[in-house]
Amino acid sequence: MAISNTDEMQRKPTHPGEMLREDFVPDYDLTVAGLAESLGVSRQSVNELLREKRSVSPEMALRLGRLFGNSPEFWLNAQRTIDLWMAAQSVKDEVARIKPLNAA
Repeated sequence: MAISNTDEMQRKPTHPGEMLREDFVPDYDLTVAGLAESLGVSRQSVNELLREKRSVSPEMALRLGRLFGNSPEFWLNAQRTIDLWMAAQSVKDEVARIKPLNAA
């Protein structure tokens, strides 16, 4: 028995930068400079991530997971979710024209 998982998400998922900006940075009383220093990256990298102009890379996910005591997978899954949603929005019509195959 197959479980259908094809329902499209109706709202845009939360970008990891928004999570950082709205939840983690205030909860830990961090500044852009303080977060950058703690992560060992540039302020520009952190600023672009917080403004949702940069994606979370596997390297950044490792750094964020270590700093905040959660897993790198948490950060990568959040990024993957937004990436898939945005891709689905941009190719929605083309994908809709694809006819699914049936197993023989």
